[in-house]
Amino acid sequence: MPTELNGSDMQHPDPRLEPAPFGGVVADTVAESTPWWAPAVRPGDGAPNIVMIVLDDVGYGQIGCYGAATHTPAMNALAADGARFANFHVTGLCSTTRSSLLTGRNHHAVGVGFLADFDTGFPGYRGAVTPRAATLAEMLRDGGYGTYAVGKWHLTPPAHMTPAGPFHQWPTGRGFDRYYGFLWGEDDQWAPDLWQDQHHVEPPRRDGYHLSEDLVDRAQRYVADHVSAAPDRPFFLYLAFGACHAPHQAPREYLERYRGRFDHGWDVEREHTLQRQIALGVVPPGTTLPPPNEGVANWADLDGDQHRLYARMQEVFAGFMEHTDAQIGRLVEYLRGIGELDNTLLVVLSDNGASGEGGADGSANEYRYFLGLADRFEDALEQIDELGGPATHNHYPSGWAQAGNTPLKLYKKHTFGGGVRAPLIVHWPGRIAAPGTVRTQFHHVIDVLPTVLQAAGVQAPASYRGVPQLPVHGTSMLYTLDEPGTTGRRRQQYFETAGHRGIYRDGWKAVTTHLPGTPFDTDRFELYRLDEDFAELHDLAAEHPAIVADLVTAWWDDARAYGVLPLDDRMQSRVAVKDPAWARTRYRLLPGARLANGPAGPDFAGRHFTVTARLERHRPGDDGVLLAYGRRAAGFSFFVADGRLSLDLNLAGRHTVVTAPEPLALGPAAVALTLAGDHSGAEAAFTVDGVEVHRAPVPAVLPAGLGCLSLQCGHNSPSPVSPHYEPPFTFAGTLHEVLIDLGPTVTEPHPAADRPLAMD
Repeated sequence: MPTELNGSDMQHPDPRLEPAPFGGVVADTVAESTPWWAPAVRPGDGAPNIVMIVLDDVGYGQIGCYGAATHTPAMNALAADGARFANFHVTGLCSTTRSSLLTGRNHHAVGVGFLADFDTGFPGYRGAVTPRAATLAEMLRDGGYGTYAVGKWHLTPPAHMTPAGPFHQWPTGRGFDRYYGFLWGEDDQWAPDLWQDQHHVEPPRRDGYHLSEDLVDRAQRYVADHVSAAPDRPFFLYLAFGACHAPHQAPREYLERYRGRFDHGWDVEREHTLQRQIALGVVPPGTTLPPPNEGVANWADLDGDQHRLYARMQEVFAGFMEHTDAQIGRLVEYLRGIGELDNTLLVVLSDNGASGEGGADGSANEYRYFLGLADRFEDALEQIDELGGPATHNHYPSGWAQAGNTPLKLYKKHTFGGGVRAPLIVHWPGRIAAPGTVRTQFHHVIDVLPTVLQAAGVQAPASYRGVPQLPVHGTSMLYTLDEPGTTGRRRQQYFETAGHRGIYRDGWKAVTTHLPGTPFDTDRFELYRLDEDFAELHDLAAEHPAIVADLVTAWWDDARAYGVLPLDDRMQSRVAVKDPAWARTRYRLLPGARLANGPAGPDFAGRHFTVTARLERHRPGDDGVLLAYGRRAAGFSFFVADGRLSLDLNLAGRHTVVTAPEPLALGPAAVALTLAGDHSGAEAAFTVDGVEVHRAPVPAVLPAGLGCLSLQCGHNSPSPVSPHYEPPFTFAGTLHEVLIDLGPTVTEPHPAADRPLAMD
């Protein structure tokens, strides 16, 4: 008799999905049997390709079609043929916005209440997206899409950033079929630390290499492969630039285009930007500028050298922005050329407002600020002609970030408009009513996912891989594309970042800034009628105390509902909060190994340590790196040059080089570097087979805050810590192993609880 099979042991065409019951008949012979194949998963007819482009640290007024003086023809053209949103909001930081963008849920609810770099031990602050929140890539892939991620990720906990994984929070573990980019929050545009799928890769070796160009090259490759192999299936491309996050770096010809363009200063530029914004319709008529942010000087009060340096820093940023726009233009023209643009829903947004982390003077190397090191104006002035190139890791002054957020208050990380109101451009040929017009309905980044799902005809699952799912918190914005002037459908949204809080409801916004270390119950909430006061300029709290009280109560209700609590105002000091399971004081590395710092690798910050290398030099030229920690911007390198043991301690571009007086003998040896001391002074010592051969003073032990850095054994690439060798400077002899022993920590001389972080 024929036997019916239920298919429980049969493999579905996509093994990631639950197996489908077998629909045929299996008998004794093939002649008596009926074959069956599971139907291919396909989205509905007309489902568009999805291209999502995420800019980094780009303020509301830093794109041409939002009023910037910067030349951005590609994004301007997308806006002219699509829709711009003037009332779109994000979370205020990169990891948090990305978690909401890709899940459609509030960031605390999915476990990313702060940066992905930290797990503080509370449900809302795990630093990774919970499996209870399937990503857009997971949903679209199961709906038949090909899914590809290129660029910045910043949703993988540092403890997982190893070649051994675990990989379930990497892009390929969260729904993307292929990935190429960098996992941290920022990277060097000239020499980035890149990963492909689940393994490290070196950047292409070519003259003039730049990360943004490389990312678009790879995006085009992924699209070409998909369209060639699966022309009947749409694709989802997630392209997240490192631009325009610091370091601000771009090809010299782009920087030269802006020489002298900002000599009038940030005060005049704010005024000009506001005039353009009103003319473009992205800011209402009658809007006026708020007073300067605290710490921003009047341009007229600065001297000639300050004018020269600060204007140059803005020229570099503008060139970086235009170069990024050119890469977006390349991608758009590629899609047009292969006939895919007309069936593509393309979204461009920024993750938060412009960054004020450059401080009053900006910096030629932002790591000095993050590490709490003195950053002298004279140092940046000396490097003025190198800004934007590979020798600097530069960031502009906060005055230019203020201008970039025109007409809004404050910056990235704040819950005022300068932190959370962001540009959003939507382009979908033939599907947008009144192309080129501006949408003014209040919306939030959690609304992007339901918009895309509705366009694609894909349903958010109630359960994913056996895990019950959180409800999608967002509201589709698709209605705004059909009816530009219709009433908005999102009534309420809370905000919170590192203790800064806010809530929007029905046109009102209550908002407060928080001083780290002070009681939260002393915070004063301001009140704005957001639909009448774009710049949050007229505080109405004294006139409407009942509305303030009602909104604050609503904020606490949302905070409890979405996992915001406990309130946490720590910034730099979150570095010290670690899962005890990751506490290690000894590491053994083999040649070629690469580890991220943090839980996955040794934490050298503020402590004594010894690095021991077991090696053999077979000939006089057997030189090379034994252990390197960091990149050109900061770190240290223990290496052999001209046969001599050497240390380059790179404190954010300030190099202290220690070299042994005598070369190593040929043959086997155990060589060691010990660094001991405190933040006011330290000593480096070299030993060979247990015998000290040299000792010298160095400025300090390594300070806290060295994020985004990797540890490399036996080589240093692609960005060298030391200028005394060319990468990768692989050790030419035999390197058996490198041992790292971490000693006691020392107390920092200045508390760092409110110092911003290098990884956001």
